[in-house]
Amino acid sequence: MPTPMITEHTGATPAAIAAHIANALRTAIAQRGQASLAVSGGKSPIPMFEALREQALDWAQVTVVLVDERVVPRDHGDSNTALVTRHLLQGKAAAARFLPFFRELAPQFNAEVLDALVLDAEARTADLPWPLDMAVLGMGEDAHTASLFPGAPGYARAIATDQHLAWLVPDTAPHARLSFTLSALLAARELVLAIAGDAKLAVYRRAAEKATETLPISLVLNQSKTPVSVWIA
Repeated sequence: MPTPMITEHTGATPAAIAAHIANALRTAIAQRGQASLAVSGGKSPIPMFEALREQALDWAQVTVVLVDERVVPRDHGDSNTALVTRHLLQGKAAAARFLPFFRELAPQFNAEVLDALVLDAEARTADLPWPLDMAVLGMGEDAHTASLFPGAPGYARAIATDQHLAWLVPDTAPHARLSFTLSALLAARELVLAIAGDAKLAVYRRAAEKATETLPISLVLNQSKTPVSVWIA
């Protein structure tokens, strides 16, 4: 059984998480001249985004990409692209390069359209500085992370493929999704996981015990390839 590479930080604040991420990006820029950062959407990361964008670092050398995105237009209220643009890519961080997964969307979606979106997103992100220097993850109470929803159409492939991106259609959440796959996430130099609230903490503790496909975050936690920094509010 692999020995997990988990470091826990309790009493975490958005400012502390932002400082940790900024330090990792500075190190990457110093060592390799550039840095890549993948971030999750949703409302939870907003305070961290607003702290991170004020960090002093060479943002022009940072490429930002989403961990996952809902297949919705950019002006949709559920667009992670719009959320990250509004809350992270402002102030000092406006100098960063942002790579959206897609721009134009067909009015209707099926597997063929989603396959085409994945191919386009793979091409868009091909020149990312791989491996990702850091991917910032969240977790739902169902233990999903990124858009790796347990049992969703596309989930089995997303945790098995060597491709960087895959589509999923959650049964328990709105909108089809494009997401970095498990292999792409585990190829990152570091993963950051933010946990807030007793319910999610209980899920995290259970998932940290062993890897099981029914708890997607457990596949991130129970591996010995990639360091995982867990920030518990």
